[in-house]
Amino acid sequence: MKKVEDYVVSIPDFPEPGIIFRDVTSVLQNAEGLKLAIDGIQEKLDGLDFDVIAGTESRGFIFGMPVAYNLGKPFVLVRKKGKLPRETVSMEYELEYGSAVIEMHRDSIKPGQKVVLIDDLIATGGTIEAAAKLVELLGGEVVKMVFLMELAGLKGRERLKKYDVDSVICYEGK
Repeated sequence: MKKVEDYVVSIPDFPEPGIIFRDVTSVLQNAEGLKLAIDGIQEKLDGLDFDVIAGTESRGFIFGMPVAYNLGKPFVLVRKKGKLPRETVSMEYELEYGSAVIEMHRDSIKPGQKVVLIDDLIATGGTIEAAAKLVELLGGEVVKMVFLMELAGLKGRERLKKYDVDSVICYEGK
C-alpha cells in the first residue's frame, strides 16, 4: 500500500538552486493521495478534545475543511487581509522579504473554545504563529497544530515550541 509521501512530487532547484520544492498539488491530483492526506491529518486528532478547526488561506482550507466535515466540527477561515466581509481582527507577521497580514472574523472564535489549526506545510512557522495569535486574541486556546508536510530544516517547530505541533510527513531539509 502506498503512503502519502509517495504522491508528493519533489522538484530540485526550485525556486532556486539547492532547494527541493515539495509539491502538494500532486497529492491533490490523485484520489488515493488526497484520501491518505486527509486521513493522515485526521488521525493526528484522535482522542483530542477540541471545538473548532481553523485553516489558513488557501491550502489550510483544502486540508482542514474535510477534516472538520468528517468530525462534525465548525471550520473557521484565516484569510489574507481584505477578503472577509464582516468585522475582523488582524495580525501582521514577517515574511522572508517583507510582511503580510491575515484576518479572522471577530465572531469566529468564542472565548474558551479549543482550536485546532491545520495547514499544508510548516516551514518557518510565521503564518501559523500569526493565526494562533489571532485565536488567542479572540479568547480561544490553540490545542494543536497539524500539517501535512514539515520542512524541519527551516525550524518552524522551534518557533512554535509553546504549541502541540504535529505533521504527517517530515522532510529533514529546507
